[in-house]
Amino acid sequence: MKILIDYDLCEANGVCVKFAPEVFKLDDDDNLHLLIAEPGDELRDKVKKAEQRCPKAAIRVED
Repeated sequence: MKILIDYDLCEANGVCVKFAPEVFKLDDDDNLHLLIAEPGDELRDKVKKAEQRCPKAAIRVED
């Protein structure tokens, strides 16, 4: 699984961080950082929820 983020669409609202804090992080300036670009299957459900709930559809998960 590989995570792609469209930073032009991302509003850094933190929804992804709520669902997968092991993978996504907001810094003090509200910039989104991808902590793990290719997480293991144990994080699949969390990452898919983050992808589905992103209000700007800025996250894409490729298998």
